[in-house]
Amino acid sequence: MWSLRGRMAIVGVAEAGLGVAPKGWTPMDVTAEASLRALADAGLSVRDVDGVFSASAYYQMASVELAEYLGIKPRYTDSTQIGGSSFMTHVEHAVGAISAGLMDVALIAYGSTQRTDSGRLVTQAKPFAYEEPFRPRHPVSMYSLVASRHMHQYGTTREQLAEVAVQARAWARLNAAAFERGPLSIQDVITSRMISEPLTSRDCCLVTDGAGAVIITSAERARDLKQPPVYLLGTGTAHWHRHISQMPDLTVTAAVESGQRAYARAGLGPADIDTVQLYDAFTINTIVFLEDLGFCRKGEGGPFSANGAIAPGGRLPVNTNGGGLSYCHPGMYSIFVLIEAVRQTRGECGERQIKDVEVSLAQGNGGVFSSQITLILGNGATV
Repeated sequence: MWSLRGRMAIVGVAEAGLGVAPKGWTPMDVTAEASLRALADAGLSVRDVDGVFSASAYYQMASVELAEYLGIKPRYTDSTQIGGSSFMTHVEHAVGAISAGLMDVALIAYGSTQRTDSGRLVTQAKPFAYEEPFRPRHPVSMYSLVASRHMHQYGTTREQLAEVAVQARAWARLNAAAFERGPLSIQDVITSRMISEPLTSRDCCLVTDGAGAVIITSAERARDLKQPPVYLLGTGTAHWHRHISQMPDLTVTAAVESGQRAYARAGLGPADIDTVQLYDAFTINTIVFLEDLGFCRKGEGGPFSANGAIAPGGRLPVNTNGGGLSYCHPGMYSIFVLIEAVRQTRGECGERQIKDVEVSLAQGNGGVFSSQITLILGNGATV
């Protein structure tokens, strides 16, 4: 198996327009702003970028739109759209393109103003013909099916689901950039407005504006840049279904495979991971991904993550920025998962920083538990 360890590095990350974007700003405005901030973080400029990657619910040719806006004439472009995990698969594509000599510096960026525009999810997803007669509320009804099945099959409790949101909020209270920072109890989650049984509004991600950007280059180029490189150690991609009615097992996602591939390429396992950043669009996501990525056995995610285990001071730091449940969620969240993994690995998260982080895992999710991308990152001590 080809070894990625030490060959490629993330050298810049940034966000813009989090929560509520400045008045009059478009999705492309916030995307471009995040891109410029990420380049500044790396000590690079627009002139250095020769590969542009983006996906969007607003723009069909997202990378072409972004390149035009920033005045970039790239040698490599990629608008692959596989849902919320798109930006994580862009990382894999960028690694391949840089390795092949097709480009040198990749800009991966995303932005949305969904809260300002409508206050609801902006998506290009259309109802599946065979599911539409049941009138599901996309995508929450799909995730509620998984939660219900998990509760039935493994005894996962309503309180355990609620604890995921409460512990995410505990992290958000340490993050000045988080959109929701107020107190949150298990009872608050359970008694909030029902959206799709058993998931209430507090089991569901935020609806915010926001943009994020990531800069990737070769390890050789990274040595001379502004920030300490965060190296890509392993990557893995997998998907088994698109629509929830076609999911082989409602309690098992393709993260089982993407995680195994990433671990194998990195030469690491769950016990080697210092921080875990998961795409937590709903509380059930965290429980299922902890199982599928090997941090506990299938069916044990509820008890494993209960009693403060994934909160500040717990045994496994999970979603240390507050996650999509409390930090931000501008429709497609995986780029923010990656940004937090980079920042924890660089040791720059202030009050929420985990001590002595060397290896972080970031998990992207697209569709309805559909496309799964796992990235494992490490600092200089790991290569």
